[in-house]
Amino acid sequence: MAWQETDVVKERVKFLLEWERQWQASEGRVLMAPLCRAFGVSRPTGYLWVSRYEEVGHDLKAALERSKRPHSSPHTIASKVAERVVAIRRRFPQWGPKKLRTWLISHQPKETWPAASTIGRILNAAHLTKPRKKRRVKVPPYTQPFAKCTMPNMTWCVDFKGQFRTQDKATVYPLTIMDAYSRYLIRCSIVHNPNGIEVMRVFRSAFREFGLPAVIRTDNGPPFASKAPGGLSDLSAWWIRLGIVPERIEPGKPQQNGRHERMHRTLKLHTASPPQSSPRAQQIAFDKFLIEYNHERPHEALDMRTPSMLYAPSATRMGVETSPKPRFNGWTAIVHDNGYVRMPYKEKIFISPVLAGLQLEFVETSRTRCDVFFGPVLLGAIDFNDATRGLIRVNRKTRAGASPHKR
Repeated sequence: MAWQETDVVKERVKFLLEWERQWQASEGRVLMAPLCRAFGVSRPTGYLWVSRYEEVGHDLKAALERSKRPHSSPHTIASKVAERVVAIRRRFPQWGPKKLRTWLISHQPKETWPAASTIGRILNAAHLTKPRKKRRVKVPPYTQPFAKCTMPNMTWCVDFKGQFRTQDKATVYPLTIMDAYSRYLIRCSIVHNPNGIEVMRVFRSAFREFGLPAVIRTDNGPPFASKAPGGLSDLSAWWIRLGIVPERIEPGKPQQNGRHERMHRTLKLHTASPPQSSPRAQQIAFDKFLIEYNHERPHEALDMRTPSMLYAPSATRMGVETSPKPRFNGWTAIVHDNGYVRMPYKEKIFISPVLAGLQLEFVETSRTRCDVFFGPVLLGAIDFNDATRGLIRVNRKTRAGASPHKR
């Protein structure tokens, strides 16, 4: 004897047909208890099937499965809200759900906006997101070795965003200047030749507009540093004459300027992927990005505030460029145009032409040795017993401002 296959719908059909047969035979009086026991269902279930059967006019379609989806949901997003989220995403295509929600709340505070996770689902439904490739962390995070920035203009971070060619094959060198505390992007300017002259022009403009910082942090490449004593270049020596302390990261450790490098990643994504048609068009893209980055884009490191909410220009204005005053109660001497300085015992010591015309400070550490400073920067040491050696270089890792002496 072959097996007979059945399912829930077939059993319901059999139940309803049997109920209708008994109903017709008994003129509308059906004993539900024995009928339900015969089919192995409870009486409430049997009455439910019969009520649905009568609602559709004794049509066996009532035996079919019904959707359990609710007719309404309190978590449904209104279409106008979803449309507004999608519109803002199209305006800022690189922003994620957190930034979009913060922007919407700040610009339309009277509206009720969904959570960031819900905004993410809206963007996924609109096909406006791409899965991010997971990156394997090969080394642990590096602790910042410099003093924390507790207010604007304590430290400015400076670097080149790496040269690249625009579509017309012109090479550009974007110079970026950012306040480390507020992440305020002060300058994003193209220079066609990354030498000290063009870079100094950009800094003069920034100093006139925003005042002077206390410290400027850079890498060890030109024009910020050189092979001169103390790693000084014409540009960094000019900063010291203005009263600014140059601060350089350790060689091969860009993570020590990590917040600036992270900004470069965002800058490239918004403005140079792909590059613009010409240097002029590229600079226009940089200018638009600067406004958006400072005034529109919420920053997670700033508790979703914009950099303009935290930044204020420096009260220290650009003044006369002079040699720094002595800091360690030593004796001073002027560097001649040929890079030499004359010691008190009339011996000439070669320093560097970079410091020509500037005043150095000599601090005796023993009867036979003295350290040489230019402002806060330790340039090296002089051994009186062997003055022919000239200036003895200090360790490359000695940072600007380091000194074993008390002021």
